[in-house]
Formats: sequence, structure tokens, C-alpha cells
Amino acid sequence: MIYPKNFETKIGFDEIRTLLKQRCLCQLGREMVDNMQATDDAATINEWLLQVKEFRRIQAGAEQMPLQYFFDVRECVARLRLEGTHIEEDELFDLRRSLETICAIVSFLNRPDGTDGDGEPAYAYPALHRLADGVATFPQLVQRIDQILDKFGKIKDSASPALLEIRRELARTEGSISRTLNSILRAAQSEGLVDRDASATMRDGRLVIPVAPGLKRKIRGIVHDESATGKTVYIEPAEVVEANNRVRELEAEERREIIRILTDFAKLVRPHVPELIDSYMFLAAIDLINAKAALADMTNAIEPEAGSQPHIDWIRAIHPLLALSLAKQGKQVVPLDIMLTHDKRILLISGPNAGGKSVCLKTVGLLQYMLQCGLPIPVDGRSKVGLFQNIMIDIGDEQSIENDLSTYSSHLTNMKHMMRQANGRTLLLIDEFGSGTEPQIGGAIAEAVLKQFCAKGAYGVITTHYQNLKHFADSHEGVANGAMLYDRHEMRALFQLAIGQPGSSFAIEIARKTGIPEEVIRDASEIVGSDYIQSDKYLQDIVRDKRYWEGKRQTIHQHEKTLEQRIARYEADIKELEQSRKDILRRAKEQAEELLRESNKKIENTIREIRESQAEKEETKRIREELNAFKQEVNDIDTKANDELIAKKIRQIQERKERKEKRKRDKAAGEEQRKKDAEAAKAAAAKVASDAATISKGDTVRIKGLTSVGKVEAVDGKMATVIFGDMRTKMRADRLEHADTPKQDSAQYTPAANASRSTREAIDQRKLNFRQDLDVRGMRGDEALNAVTYFIDDAILVGMSRVRILHGTGSGILRQLIRQYLATVPNVTAFRDEHVQFGGAGITVVDIG
Repeated sequence: MIYPKNFETKIGFDEIRTLLKQRCLCQLGREMVDNMQATDDAATINEWLLQVKEFRRIQAGAEQMPLQYFFDVRECVARLRLEGTHIEEDELFDLRRSLETICAIVSFLNRPDGTDGDGEPAYAYPALHRLADGVATFPQLVQRIDQILDKFGKIKDSASPALLEIRRELARTEGSISRTLNSILRAAQSEGLVDRDASATMRDGRLVIPVAPGLKRKIRGIVHDESATGKTVYIEPAEVVEANNRVRELEAEERREIIRILTDFAKLVRPHVPELIDSYMFLAAIDLINAKAALADMTNAIEPEAGSQPHIDWIRAIHPLLALSLAKQGKQVVPLDIMLTHDKRILLISGPNAGGKSVCLKTVGLLQYMLQCGLPIPVDGRSKVGLFQNIMIDIGDEQSIENDLSTYSSHLTNMKHMMRQANGRTLLLIDEFGSGTEPQIGGAIAEAVLKQFCAKGAYGVITTHYQNLKHFADSHEGVANGAMLYDRHEMRALFQLAIGQPGSSFAIEIARKTGIPEEVIRDASEIVGSDYIQSDKYLQDIVRDKRYWEGKRQTIHQHEKTLEQRIARYEADIKELEQSRKDILRRAKEQAEELLRESNKKIENTIREIRESQAEKEETKRIREELNAFKQEVNDIDTKANDELIAKKIRQIQERKERKEKRKRDKAAGEEQRKKDAEAAKAAAAKVASDAATISKGDTVRIKGLTSVGKVEAVDGKMATVIFGDMRTKMRADRLEHADTPKQDSAQYTPAANASRSTREAIDQRKLNFRQDLDVRGMRGDEALNAVTYFIDDAILVGMSRVRILHGTGSGILRQLIRQYLATVPNVTAFRDEHVQFGGAGITVVDIG
């Protein structure tokens, strides 16, 4: 529930609507802005915000969404529901351009960007894809309109044969009139009846000659008009009257033929009117998202993720309208930090007049309402936002003569509605709570109403000057004091909100600053009493001390950040030391491996020397002593740990050696197999060349891999013309082989001459239905390759020499897969990009031999 009815005007949201309308591209978006309403459904709001976020990401990228033609033609399309109606040329031109834009946007948003974990297509802009999913596009209508209209939106001469003939005759008749009229004009000029610089002109759709009034009887004809001064009359010579009448008749025939063409087109559109209207609603949604993105860029807003529960934790929140107004003056708005949580649901703001209390309240109301309308809001990215079911405001003077309401009565009426509707998901915004009547009773009633709000668990931002409400906030859970800060020394408002302590109204200081006599201020102080003045000063001292300790807190926070940086640096040093330790261990392992190799060598040398000395006692003893000495050296270097490490390294070295030898064996086997395959390929190529060379006129042949047999009618170089039954085809000779080579079971062959009539009819039917273009845009890789395979097979079967495959540009993966397949098809002689004027790299042209 939004209360009251003029809620949007009170918080300034009507100005936000105006800014959005100014950034819409057409009436479609402006109507969406007018119909925009707040909701408390978190999923819907987050979807709206994600759409804007993705749209801004598109705008920041290199590839732009097509937004050039936004036209609202819903009215003229809806008119086509009636039989016999049509749309005019300009409306048809707007329809064609806007349909092209819809088609381009849907294609842009439905373009896959890889696949997800389940193998389903993934999209770069999922929220906008969901918006575009299922939107109908009408390329056939666009194609038909292109047959009717030229690039300037005028009916083409070729729109129908009758129109072409009418316009040709009209051109001939007008040319005849022009020649006759120019002849009459020259004759009249030579006779002095018409000025030398005069020329034929048009009046009421008829060509006439300007003549002076006194000479008008010298020229036979009809006077059609005269100039404003009366010094010139315009005469249609009698010689061209009939011709001009014929022009009128031809123009009427032309108009009737145009209406007939447009009426026939309307019959084509009529069944699709509901889908067309839905497509234009999609265009309206894109227009609204574009306007939201433009406003967000202008106000430096973000798209936060909204929680479903009531919560406000805004950091550096800014009133967007105030920021735009101050920016024109070269000033900046002071950001606000505002928090409403379950523990502190109601914020009671006090402080001096003109200190920013009302601005703070309006900021909360406007930003929360913008959020629940799906608009980005200007807060810091660390902010957290929630949603409210009810938002109610009481601000300004609502006195009414008609309803016999005073200012205070209107406030009480608002309080009554708020108490009746308030619950745990309600946000209350009340300015100058309890004002408008005698202060003592007004404060008491305000305190009692505040108790009701607390009992119902409502959230709220309330501004006041009453001391009893400030004391109430200190003594009740769920209510927090807040103050708009004021510099008492410089006597100026700081427009900063401090939560936790009440604020002073600074009435004495402000009165003194405005020049009120000191005697008046002294009397006022005596009237109010010293206790009040002292309490106000104590309050100012508390605020001052709070600011002091806030500064201390900031200093401590800065020190904490410094400590965190030092800790991070120490952690980096520890990681570096750990890495150094690993390097040292690695070098030690390498030395151990070297030592192991030296040990093996020493043992082998010892064994060899023992064998060579034939185990003489003295020599054996000496060798053993040397071996024992080397063993002691090894033991001195390391003990059990090094032994295990060395054993592990030995195993790793052996495993690597085995893997290396296996790769060598596999490589050698592969080389041998490739050599065999190459020799077989050479032999096959030689055989193919031999078969192709031996094929001549009159030979009985078949296509390699097929069983149908035909007869060679003629041979022209590498090409041969072959008759298969009732069908004659031309193909390369190397694709043919003699029907009797190699010898196989005759049951495998089916002479083409015996082909059934149904088979020939099936082939003929496929020829009639075959289209030279295949569109695989939007398909997955396996789907596209399957479609291309069948398409190329059909093209070969029907004897098509050139076809086109439309795969789009995108990331180029689909284009690469298709071309890799085409390179493996023997009948494909070449493939390349289409000319840039007809699609460029988005289309592959395939030549089939």
C-alpha cells in the first residue's frame, strides 16, 4: 500500500517519471513509464534490476544493441483487425523499420555464448534473453514490405504490374503536357503575351501559364487562379485540358491500385495482429530499460540485490534530484549513511531547522520507492537493501478548506491511517512529528502514537524537535536517535546524519545569528528556564564529544587498516621464506641424487677391481677400506630420511625412463603406420587416375560407393556426362569407375535403367523443394553439423552447383566447425565468405563439383 494518493508528488517521484520519459525513444516507452508501479516481490525487482545492469554492460561493451528505429504502430496494426482496412505508406514504412529492429534485438539477445555445466546453451545476458525468449519476429512481412516500398518509404513501380503500367502512362502523359505547354509558353513569350522569365507552374494539380490580367483573353484556356496582388492570372491552355484531365484520371487509378496493394498486404498481416502487438510490447520494455539505464548513468546509480525482508543499510545515499539541481550550480550533495534494522526499526531525527532533516526523510522515501519500481538507486555498492509492503508518508501542510481540516487535523488523519495499516513490513515517513498544535499536548500525543508504531513492529524515519520523543528513543528498544550535525562555531549546517545521539535545535544560536536583539534572546532564555538551556548545551557537548570520538574511531580504523597491510606483508614474507625452503630442499634432493649416482659408480668400480685383482687378500682389503670410508661419508650427509628420499627419486627416474622409452616405441610404430597409409593413398590415387583416364564415351560406369549403373554419353577433359536411367548428370571423371571392375557379386548392382518410377519422382520432388540457403544460426554445434550434412547430401543429389550456409559471425566457433566438415566432403570443390554486401563472414558459399 502506498499512502497517500499524492505520495509520488510529495517525494518527487513525478520528476523521476519526467526524466525517464525524456530518455525514452518513442511513445512505447513513455507509456511504460506512466504505467510503472511499485511492487514488493523481490524476484520481480531483482529481475528488473538485472535487466538494467545487463543493458548498461552492453552499452559499455564494443558490440552495441540495435536501437535505431523505435516506432509505435500498434494503433494502425490493431486497425487491421477489420476486414477491408489498410495502412498508409508512412505507417507501413514505420512498421517495416520497427519490425527489423525487433528482429535484430531478439537475434542479438538469443545468441548463445557457449554452454553451461549441463550442456545447455548459455547466454551473455540471461535476464534480457529471458525477456526476449518467445518474442515473435516477422522476417516474411519485412521481405514483403521490401517488395512494396523502396528505401525512402515510397511505393515501388514494381509493386504490381498494373501500377507499373499506370505510372508509365502517367509519365508519358505528363511529358506530353510539359512539351505542349512549353511550346505554347514560348509562342506566347515571342508574342509578348507572357514575361520572358515566366515558366509553367502548378495550380490545383494542373499545369498552368502565368499571364498578365489584361492579356488573359489572348490565350485560349481556363483561368484557375490569380496571384495575391491580382497582377497575375494562371491559365490552363485549351490544348492541354484533356491531357490534364487524363493525368487526374491516372492519378486516381494510381491511388486505387496503391490502396489495393496495401489492402492485400493487410490480409497478410491480419492473422498475426496479436503476435505483432506482443512484439511491440517487448519493444516498449526495451525502451523502458534503455531509459532506466540512461537515468542510472546520469545519477551514478547502481543495481543492488534486493532482499525480501524489510531492511535499510545504505552507505553514501544521495537524493538524485537534489544532486542534479546542485550540479547545475557547481555544488555537490552531502551523502547520507542510513540504517534501519530489526533491532533499530525507527530512526528519530532531530536537529536545527534547515539542517537537512526533511531532505533525509525524502531521500529514504524516494530511493526506496525507486528501488521497488525497479530503478537503480544512487548508493554505495556495499549497501544492503530490503523491501516493504506498505510505504506511507506524512509531510507538508495538508490543511483543506473543503474538508474543514486544519494542519493538525490533517496530521492526525494521516496518523489514524498509519496506525490502522502499520505492520512489520511498513515504512513510515513522518516530518515534524506532533507539530501543528500546543507543544505539550502535541508531544504527548506524538509519544503515544509512537508507542503504537513500536508495538506493531513498523519501520520508520521520523523528524521532530520534541524533547520527550528524544528521551523516548533512548529508553525504548527498536527506536534510535539521530541528529543532523551543526557547526556551532561557524553557525552552519553540515547536512550530515549521525545515528545514536539526539540533536539540538540550536534555537538560541540561530536566533542570535539572524540578528535578534540580545535582550530578546535573554528574556527568552529566562522564560524557558536555565534547565532547558543547560540541557541543550549538554546535548551540544555530547554531540561535540561524539564527533571527537568518531574522529578517534576513524583514526583507529585507519591504524587497523595499516596493521592489516603489515600483516599481509608479513604473510607474503612467510610465503617467500617457505618457497625458499622448498628451493633449498629441492637442491638438497638433487645433491642426494648426484650422491646416489656417485655411490653406484663407486660400488661398480669396487666390484670390477675385485674381479680384476682376482680377489687377492691385500687388494680386496684395501678396496673394502675405501668403500667403507665412502659409506661413512654418505652416512655423515644424511640418515634414514635421505635414504627414503633417494629411493623415491630412483623410482621416479626409472618410471620417467620407462615412459620415455614407451613414447619412443609408440612414435616409431606411428611413423611406420603413417608410411603404410601414405603408400596406400598413393596407390589409390594412382588407381583413381588410371580409372579416370580409361573412362570414355559409351563405357558402363557407376559412381564410387553407389550401386546404380549408367552409360557415359560424353567426356570433356576431367568432366563426364553420364545417363542414369531417365536422368542425365555431369560430374568429375575421377568419381566414376567401370561397372565391371572390381568383379563382385552381380546381385550388388542395380542398373539405373531399372530404377522405379517412384524413385525418379522422389528425386524430382526433392529438386522442386530444395532451397539453396540453409540457416543454422542459434543451433548448437552438433545440430548445425547434422543439418549441414543432410543439406550438402541433398545438394549433391539434385545436382546443385552452389549453395549458401547462414551461420552468423558470433564467436566464430560454428563457422569453424562447418568449414572443417566441408573440407572432408569430396564433392565440395571450394568454400569461402559471402560478399560483404550480402553477409560477409556470417555466410559461407559452397561450390559443389
